[in-house]
Amino acid sequence: MASKAATAAASAAKVVRPLLSRDLDEAKRRVRELYRAWYREVPNTVSAFQLDITTRQGRDKVREMFDKNKHISDPRVVDLLVIKGKMELQETIHIWKQKTHIMRYFHESVEPRPTDFLSKFYRGHDP
Repeated sequence: MASKAATAAASAAKVVRPLLSRDLDEAKRRVRELYRAWYREVPNTVSAFQLDITTRQGRDKVREMFDKNKHISDPRVVDLLVIKGKMELQETIHIWKQKTHIMRYFHESVEPRPTDFLSKFYRGHDP
């Protein structure tokens, strides 16, 4: 019985191998590097895709996207998000995305469509 408890405790305390960063400080450094890369790329993206936004609005959106995940403290999760962010940055730099893919980030605050009958009626939506 004692050996089962010991093996259960040992497996529960199993150390997981990190993706890229050894600790949270290194993961934060990678996040800062990614943020700087995105911040520098915004003017090029606005001009290349001929977006209907200013550089300031683009940089504000980058800041908002990074602030959305600032509460995460697990280095593996941070590394995963950094990898995804680098992939998005590469797709944007090489213009593998289209204008609609970029503008999708700016339309997240659009009010959702009504679902019940009265709301549709008041808004003029035809089901």
